[in-house]
Amino acid sequence: MNALNLSKRLEKVASFVPQGAILADIGSDHAYLPCYLVHKGMIQKAIAGEVVKGPYESALNKVKEEGLEKQITVRLADGLEAIEESDEVDTVTIAGMGGPLIVSILENSPEKLKSLSRLILQPNIHARVIRRWALENDWAIVEEAIIEEDEKIYEIIVLERGKMTLTEAEKLMGKYLINEKSDVLMKKWTREVQHWKKVLSSLEKAESTLDIIEKRKELLHNIALVEEVLGE
Repeated sequence: MNALNLSKRLEKVASFVPQGAILADIGSDHAYLPCYLVHKGMIQKAIAGEVVKGPYESALNKVKEEGLEKQITVRLADGLEAIEESDEVDTVTIAGMGGPLIVSILENSPEKLKSLSRLILQPNIHARVIRRWALENDWAIVEEAIIEEDEKIYEIIVLERGKMTLTEAEKLMGKYLINEKSDVLMKKWTREVQHWKKVLSSLEKAESTLDIIEKRKELLHNIALVEEVLGE
């Protein structure tokens, strides 16, 4: 992967960035995503934010190497604190983290969200917490994608301001993804159900504490939701 050829996962994230957007890529690592988007002429200006010094320096070096210092500003900052009002950022990408971490980044800087019109979020795990956060904070899912790369499955959630309703199954699996019911979706959730059933089996042998009882109830609920969607 480099600034001209992204991974399949990041290429899909890039496809949801509107033409002409002013982007902030949070947790930008080597700044591949903003560099790619500028090279392709999709955006003219971006912020690459990193909270860790090593990746921050990698991003700085990559932007310099690509000759894009005038278009891409790299900042060492925690989450959305990388965005300044004068940047006029309207679109944020956060990719390659767990869902709970992505939500904590959004919750830690509520004032930074006010000027944003689109969030493109790619959680590695626990996408449901992002959908729940969106419901509670008046962000609506406008697009979703699910892809497989190197035997790993990734979900991408695109949010814009607005209200929506989601069923429990849609919070877990994604409204648009359920409607498409792709082979990748079927594979992911068939695998999850198999895993949950193994956990259930092991819990049967454990002492019935309150925590165990609650865990069993949660697993049975999730299995029922998924199997209804999968038609099993």
